[in-house]
Amino acid sequence: MDLELRQERLLKLEEIANNTRKLIIETLLEAGSGHSAGPLGMADIFTAFYFHILNHNPKDPNWEDRDRLILSNGHICPVRYVSMALSGYFPVEELKTLRKLNSRLQGHPHRTALPGVETTSGPLGEGLSQSIGIALAAKLDNKKFHIYCLTSDGEHEEGNTWEAAMFAGKNKINNLTQIIDRNNIQIDGFTEDVMPLESLKAKYESFNWKVLEVDGNNIRAFIDAVKEARAVFEKPTVIIAHTIPGKGVDFMEKDFHWHGRPPNRQEAKKALSELRTLQGKIRSEHE
Repeated sequence: MDLELRQERLLKLEEIANNTRKLIIETLLEAGSGHSAGPLGMADIFTAFYFHILNHNPKDPNWEDRDRLILSNGHICPVRYVSMALSGYFPVEELKTLRKLNSRLQGHPHRTALPGVETTSGPLGEGLSQSIGIALAAKLDNKKFHIYCLTSDGEHEEGNTWEAAMFAGKNKINNLTQIIDRNNIQIDGFTEDVMPLESLKAKYESFNWKVLEVDGNNIRAFIDAVKEARAVFEKPTVIIAHTIPGKGVDFMEKDFHWHGRPPNRQEAKKALSELRTLQGKIRSEHE
């Protein structure tokens, strides 16, 4: 795995992330249901994973030595589906089937429906435990692949997550990196109003995790954080990725009402216009 990042490569990744956001909007509009804020906020992280970090093969999704990417907060699956399509797991045209009857792209990922999806997710709070099981199995089999677990901040209101965190810290599960999408929103409002989570850093450190904090919408900073996490051998690592929900679409950003709703046709048109403008700004900033 080579995590070095040249400037021209960074430009390409930022353009892919912006294109990912456009496809998320188009996909949600076609579906007529689904989550907007979380997928838009995580586009940079998923782009970094699928196009730079992961050791994977879209043409052989069940390759035994692939890195595992576990999505615990399955409701943000539109960003995963778009990233998978753009990286070659299935045709981009199939994104139009999101949430439709008999589609492989269900509203929450289904492991046996779509090759390349590692776990079935729906109820929050399960992904970290699943990831620890996979990590332990890898150790028993002397496998060198790495396990990345993506979790939401909201699911840290659930006890199962903290039981898993304690177990991983006690057993020094060092082939696991957790990424928390710290976007501060959930369906009922802001996390610190619904159920305060801070200090996440102090809590994880008390459970014997290495804790890194990063701007989750800065691709270079996130890749550097993953590189640092992979250099930690004595304990599991968690990256608290501070993201902006609805990133790239001004009227969606930081608005928890967009957690669980898709855009209508007029809203999608406005969002796509903003993202097209942003595309030009990305290239000009690199010139």
